[in-house]
Amino acid sequence: MNRIKNAFSKPAFVAYMVAGDPDTERSKIVASALVEGGADIIEVGIPFTDPVADGPVIQAADGRALSSGAVPATAFEIAGHIRSISEVAIVIFTYINPIIRMGFDRFYAEAKANGADAVLIVDMPVEESEEALEAAEKHGLAQIFLVSITTSEERMKKIAGKAKGFAYLISALGTTGQRDKIPDEALDLIARAKKTFDIPVVVGFGISEPENAKKMIDAGADGVVVGSAIVAAVGENLKSDDAIYESVKGLVEKIRSGIVH
Repeated sequence: MNRIKNAFSKPAFVAYMVAGDPDTERSKIVASALVEGGADIIEVGIPFTDPVADGPVIQAADGRALSSGAVPATAFEIAGHIRSISEVAIVIFTYINPIIRMGFDRFYAEAKANGADAVLIVDMPVEESEEALEAAEKHGLAQIFLVSITTSEERMKKIAGKAKGFAYLISALGTTGQRDKIPDEALDLIARAKKTFDIPVVVGFGISEPENAKKMIDAGADGVVVGSAIVAAVGENLKSDDAIYESVKGLVEKIRSGIVH
């Protein structure tokens, strides 16, 4: 977890990628581009057949990855690749079904063995998180939780009592995807979260431009998450490995420019 702490020595750029998109080897190219572009934390998403929190861009990437044969172990392989080239912090990002199928202890042990620092389970409510928290504690991983603009004060405090690493704030209602404007409610959410959590807070869902990233940092967020824009850059540049690499690296550098102070 020291790698997560180190990531927040400055405003952090958190990058999301789909493991195995468009295939395992090219997914490693995406990961390398994220590292070279300046990502501080990389969320390695396990492709899922029913990604209800995700919009069409990430759904399409999940489809490409699954069609190429990606499985949960693919995410661990990508994590291992990242760890072999960088000390950037790594979060395994997943829905709960793959963990239940594999078993909490085995899943967290594999994540740790491949260099991960944390696990984020999209659809796990804090009230049903004890098994995950036990596995995270046993294997020395942070358990990341989501907080939305509709999360009550009482529930936010409950999450704050369990969360480690950082809190992931969802800036808008609906699914993931690039947005022209971040809702004003996101600014209120940042203010509420900063009063409640004693760990860093990052904002995601919809950030795809330097201006939006800067707005979140100026409002008090400790970092921003960029997902759909990165995944879209992969999907739009399948013609060559170089195109994927340069597009992803350039996008990270561009958006990161908005949070550099």
